[in-house]
Amino acid sequence: MPRMTIPRTESVSRVDPSTTSGEREALEQWLDFHRATLARKCEGLDDAQLRTLSAPPSDLNLLGLVRHMAQVERGWFRNVLAGEKAPWIYSTDEDNDRDIHVTEEDTYEEAFATWQAEIAHARTLVASHGLDDLGVGTHRTGQAFNLRWIYLHMIEEYARHNGHADLLRERVDGETGD
Repeated sequence: MPRMTIPRTESVSRVDPSTTSGEREALEQWLDFHRATLARKCEGLDDAQLRTLSAPPSDLNLLGLVRHMAQVERGWFRNVLAGEKAPWIYSTDEDNDRDIHVTEEDTYEEAFATWQAEIAHARTLVASHGLDDLGVGTHRTGQAFNLRWIYLHMIEEYARHNGHADLLRERVDGETGD
């Protein structure tokens, strides 16, 4: 299989969140900032580099993080907020961490397109919800979550995994940065 390199382009624009915006705008800006940060961490790498594992015994890799975040977007926005009952994209009953456990056949092109489609769908779903609106779907805990909580959790999820992505990127090619 030919090695595909994700080009370094200006296509991944990242806008610093406003320091004076209202609550909802701030939450959306911070979430978009972190989404763009993960995409930037993958720029310029080919599929083999994106599959590079962090360090044993961890199976963490950049391609897996992108796939994982596609599933997280789907889980919180489609399933919990909107009640869609959409199946996991990558995980299976046999391998709950299949999103992270990538193979030679798994590509960034597919993972990135899937992730971006989930983000686009999430944006459509949140447009009709207020921050205090409870999701109509079911979470594995049985708890109800409002959109504000979901935004905050998504920001936390991305921030934590972007820290992992920093270390993974440095391992792959020595690049560091925010």
